[in-house]
Amino acid sequence: QVQLVESGGGLVQAGGSLRLSCAASGSTFRVKIMGWYRQAPGKQRELVAQIISGKDTNYADFVKDRFTSSRDNAKNTLYLQMNSLKFEDTAVYYCRFHVPLSSVDYWGQGTQVTVSS
Repeated sequence: QVQLVESGGGLVQAGGSLRLSCAASGSTFRVKIMGWYRQAPGKQRELVAQIISGKDTNYADFVKDRFTSSRDNAKNTLYLQMNSLKFEDTAVYYCRFHVPLSSVDYWGQGTQVTVSS
């Protein structure tokens, strides 16, 4: 089992920055994909960024050159650095850990990011 706890969300003005954290506990050694998703009111959850096998990082087009995802293995924590935030980045952000071997997904509880225009 893996438990994920996000933190770092909040209210920020457009153009500002936030850093989200996703702290993992439990057995994470089979986790191969670590990702960030977001869901705005009335919209479907969408992929923001993901790190595959600790090497390749993919970003959605709408966050490229603004957001950076990284991991700290020693702290078992996934990060999302968000710069140049826009009003349309307002959403609840979730981290997701995926275990391909068992096709199991673990999700955090979500953290609210609100960008004022």
